[in-house]
Amino acid sequence: MARSSYRSKKSGKASKGRKSKKKAEVSVDEVEVVEESKSLGIDDGMVIVTTLVLITAFVFTDYLLGMDYAQGWFFADKFGG
Repeated sequence: MARSSYRSKKSGKASKGRKSKKKAEVSVDEVEVVEESKSLGIDDGMVIVTTLVLITAFVFTDYLLGMDYAQGWFFADKFGG
């Protein structure tokens, strides 16, 4: 069997319990409140650009399907073949 290592009776936890409990004073720092700007930020711009690119890609793909294969939702009957 494995032999456990020797531990002294003076562990860190036991000595902490014997210390007198003093209330520590908590200092509160002042915090400055910063208002957000009312204009669009970079996050809003990225959402708008990504949405426009996805819609454009969908419509362009549907256009190509209508033009080449006479299929799709919007451009199926525009290019008769």
